[in-house]
Amino acid sequence: MSCSEIQGSARLSQSVEGSKAWMSVAIAFVILIAWALSLSIIFRLDLQVLSWPFKVLLLLWQAFLYSGLFVTAHDAMHGVVFPLNRRMNDWIGTVMLWLYGLFSYQELLKRHTQHHQYPATTADPDYYIEERSNLWVWYSSFITRYWSWKRFAMLVLSFHLMHRFGGVPEFNLAWGWVYPSVLSSFHLFFFGTYLPHRKPTLGYGNRHCATTLPRPLLLSLLACYHFGYHHEHHEYPDVPWWQLPQIYRQQSLQ
Repeated sequence: MSCSEIQGSARLSQSVEGSKAWMSVAIAFVILIAWALSLSIIFRLDLQVLSWPFKVLLLLWQAFLYSGLFVTAHDAMHGVVFPLNRRMNDWIGTVMLWLYGLFSYQELLKRHTQHHQYPATTADPDYYIEERSNLWVWYSSFITRYWSWKRFAMLVLSFHLMHRFGGVPEFNLAWGWVYPSVLSSFHLFFFGTYLPHRKPTLGYGNRHCATTLPRPLLLSLLACYHFGYHHEHHEYPDVPWWQLPQIYRQQSLQ
């Protein structure tokens, strides 16, 4: 291959990578805008007159968007939301985590790095060391490890500020802001930690201690933004969440 051909190939590669980078940041902003619009609509609806099935659907939808905020922040921790500019990438992750639940991006980045370095060990902050761990015991341990009284106080203060000075009814705040975030925490834990990292009967079969749970594309999206392809995520952490099914299909063909 000539020098000009190599340079042309490099420019093409950079162009492809650039398009992927812009796709990731575009998806991130779609999630952010959808979450904000949905939240503002829920805050203004007269939820008291709506049927319970409709209220439940709103709750599930908003919880799904909350999970999207966190998954975007998670991708930012791996530098794949906007790899062309790491500072902008981390800023997006910081904003997403703050909106999700007033979490510290740097603190969660440190813990998530440990999770990837020492999966399913005592050094893994997301793991619960026990054979075939009980779902609710593990979830309680998971929540406790990320609990902060300071953050809880800030969330309570935010609730009252939105109610008293923003005029948002408490019932709407509960259904649009409180309940969805709590449900999202379980959504993320169940599909992103418990199912892929619980110890199989015959033991772990790879160095990542992670299992892949392939599903149809739409179901995989609803099941926490394709995080059922968890072995692929650990093997290729520089791949954004929306490309994990593609990586799985490519690996299956090899």
